[in-house]
Amino acid sequence: MTRRHRNSLPVPDDLAMEIFTRLPSKAMARCRCACKLWSSVLRSQDFTELFLTKSCARPQLLFVREDYSVREIVFITSPQPENPEENSYVVATNHLARFPRSNGFYGCTNGFFCYGANRNLKRLKRPVCVPVICNPSTAQSLILPRLISKKRYGVQSYLGYEPMEKELKLLSMNSSLVSDEWISVEHQVLTLGTTKLSWRLVECSISHCPSTKWICISGVLYYAASADGDSENSMVVCFDLRSEKFSSVKLGKAMPDSTTTMVNYSGKLGLFMSGDSHDDVTRSSTSFELWVLLDAAKQEWSNHVYVLPPSWENVVAETMFIAGMVGTNEIVFSPSYQKMPYYVIYFNVERKTITKVGIQGLEAFQGKSFKTYLNYVENVKLL
Repeated sequence: MTRRHRNSLPVPDDLAMEIFTRLPSKAMARCRCACKLWSSVLRSQDFTELFLTKSCARPQLLFVREDYSVREIVFITSPQPENPEENSYVVATNHLARFPRSNGFYGCTNGFFCYGANRNLKRLKRPVCVPVICNPSTAQSLILPRLISKKRYGVQSYLGYEPMEKELKLLSMNSSLVSDEWISVEHQVLTLGTTKLSWRLVECSISHCPSTKWICISGVLYYAASADGDSENSMVVCFDLRSEKFSSVKLGKAMPDSTTTMVNYSGKLGLFMSGDSHDDVTRSSTSFELWVLLDAAKQEWSNHVYVLPPSWENVVAETMFIAGMVGTNEIVFSPSYQKMPYYVIYFNVERKTITKVGIQGLEAFQGKSFKTYLNYVENVKLL
């Protein structure tokens, strides 16, 4: 075999990449180790972008569990059903990866997951909580540097993707007690993929207390917050990942932390929350509200109220979480603590139907709780 043949694929590059995109992520990892030529193709930006585009067309359900017995985080996926029918089920057999136990989940963006981890650093007697980025599809994780701060805990982080520069950025901040009110301080940004990972301080003139509710849409990080430490004075803080500037939008009503879920509603920010006087989602719930941000500059929202059908009481037997939304018609709920058999519930807001979808393949985790994420896409970009 000539050198020319050894350095080229036996089929056209486009066809080879199309074939590789059909492989499971674990098989792809083995192919990267098979030879330098395959590794070069699978690491190329053209291939990772093609794979991500195809993944976005087939989003999945992601189940995340902290396994305290072995001090690990477990990631498992299943197909995400569209227009599910009664008595349908999906099979969760794709065990992506395991990572060391976290110190709090931050969330998922563009196939990458962010969580906190305790780390022992030199000259410090106690461990420090630092952010960790991991990719369940490639089984890689990256422990990030400690923030520019004297504080060891109280860190809140949000992971975003800036589509123009194709960059992942992490926004982190500490909380501090100022004039008897908890507010965010020391706002910092780290850009992944740079030669030397380092934090840089960014200015934020908006006094607020951040929450764990957040989402990234079209290069903007949105997270729920309260002003002056008052939960009744709710707002959404917006961070533009390209300009690295902050802005805020007032909601004009309380945002229940236990039930509010941020969703991507046709490219706009949506806030789902209980429409009842109580915050919890239970069998006695009667309605839900969806607030859609129409114009951030004008502080303009639209409000939709969805009344649950009577069949809700027959299907729901425990406290539920609003997992999110599929498209603009399906609201998905998951139990606070999954019990056998595992399931999620779909509420079609147009047809007014309630459908329970079984999750098979998690029997080994009987009695264990999972956090459910919708619209997860596999990303084979290496850290």
